[in-house]
Amino acid sequence: MLSLSAAVLADTSAVQLAGQSYSPDSGTLAVHCGRLIDGIAEVPLQDAVVVIESGRVTYAGPAAGAPVVQPLLELGTYTCLPGLIDMHDHIADSAGGSGDLKGYLSTSAAEQAEISRSNAEETLHAGFTVVRSVGSYVAWAENEIRDRVNRGEVPGPRIQAAGIYLTIPGGGGDLLIPDVDENDIPPHLRMGVARGAEAFAQKARLAVDHGADLIKIIASGAVLAYGGVPAAPEMTADEIAAAVKIAHDAGLKVAAHAHGAQSIKEAILAGADTIEHASLADDEAIALAASHQVAFSMDIYNGDYIAIVGREKGWPEEFIRKNDQTTEAQRQVFAKAYYAGVPLVYGTDAAVYPHGWNARQLRYMVKHGMSPMDAIKSATSAAARFMDWDDRVGALAPGRFGDLIAVPGDPLQDITILENVPVVIKGGLIFKYTIQ
Repeated sequence: MLSLSAAVLADTSAVQLAGQSYSPDSGTLAVHCGRLIDGIAEVPLQDAVVVIESGRVTYAGPAAGAPVVQPLLELGTYTCLPGLIDMHDHIADSAGGSGDLKGYLSTSAAEQAEISRSNAEETLHAGFTVVRSVGSYVAWAENEIRDRVNRGEVPGPRIQAAGIYLTIPGGGGDLLIPDVDENDIPPHLRMGVARGAEAFAQKARLAVDHGADLIKIIASGAVLAYGGVPAAPEMTADEIAAAVKIAHDAGLKVAAHAHGAQSIKEAILAGADTIEHASLADDEAIALAASHQVAFSMDIYNGDYIAIVGREKGWPEEFIRKNDQTTEAQRQVFAKAYYAGVPLVYGTDAAVYPHGWNARQLRYMVKHGMSPMDAIKSATSAAARFMDWDDRVGALAPGRFGDLIAVPGDPLQDITILENVPVVIKGGLIFKYTIQ
């Protein structure tokens, strides 16, 4: 984290490094922006000021007439945006861990805590001030890093944590590994395994009782799991409905992992709030999502990462084959869904690729038909709405947290600018400032 040491901060020397512990959402400062993309408006505002007081935005508008608040961070040649949101992150998992699932068996509690801490810091420094962490094999590891960040013990994004995967035995969220005896896999790595509607309801209650912010279900087969078929259902419609009911009764959203068309449709009809991956959605599934306004969270970048790096590192042939079968199909579905009016939120499956690379998907979204502004909104205001956090994050607007990033140039002209963010502010506190 960085602290402010002068009334006007115009250069690197005026921004001093501070310790790792901090008081969250306590910062007060004004930021002068050459261009402001606030996450809501369709066009940027030129020559703007954002004022943050005690961690919350109190003003975001024209520089002329802006209230005088000190200190002032001078970014008059930069574009300011809301902190970005990744709706499909695995904040507690090691990058590339999907290629060697045996690593989970030997990771100590101390090692797990350090993995989570490092991931959180890398993610925040990439400009992602909010993530929805949608499950880990290591039960409650996501909850633990969320709470450490919330207490100000470590830098990191705001986190919604699922805590565990709800999955069938041998399903996409069950840590079963060839040549490893099932009895040798610790229970905390299989906490969400269930079969039957009542058992899934019990597992959903368990997640709620352990402080989950959302419920994650594995409705279809997975790419990066042994034995599963992405197009094939794993959970039944009744099992999906049972988990959804418990979640909604507790006021929580449901994220449904579903590659195949049947599982997508069953999840939507059961009341799931977002569909994760949606790789093999047919026209009926797309139309159903559009009519119900259920969001697709589609990780259309990491297929290339798996195809290249997974092959280089010798990931299981099964994983590579299933990735090859779904990557281009998913991108075609993405384009169809966008033009059909399906809400699309920004979800990347971080941990498949290294944490901190989260913004690399933006260029893929634009390449496959999304406007740059809509791509930015998918990672700001649209994402916040589907998290039920649109009163807190997703826009630089009065009342929301003072989460702001700044980049040189115009991301509406070159979306890749967002892959290297030099300024990150969260709750009015500067966590990154690398402007020379």
